[in-house]
Amino acid sequence: MASVVKINVLTVPEEQREVLEKRFAARAGSVENSDGFEWFELLRPAEGTDQYLVYTRWRSEEDFQNWMATSMRGAHGGSQGEGGERPKPAASGSELWSFEVVQQAAPKA
Repeated sequence: MASVVKINVLTVPEEQREVLEKRFAARAGSVENSDGFEWFELLRPAEGTDQYLVYTRWRSEEDFQNWMATSMRGAHGGSQGEGGERPKPAASGSELWSFEVVQQAAPKA
């Protein structure tokens, strides 16, 4: 069975970039112990776009869906800002792309 890749495309205004990156740093470890989780990367745009890519790879679609139904809600919805209110989202838009891994390569030893 092929792994699946999920790429969450986040539109992030320049003034919110640092906020987004700090929030991801604060959640470090929240997905790594999930069943079927294989890889995570947060990709900052180098030039020409305001879109960050949140790359995760999963053993199966079912593993991803199980994480979405449970752990992801805690990772994205549980924190509160000063005064008890929920902080404003750093991203102004979001789109989820899904892929199956067809080929992959690693450096030769």
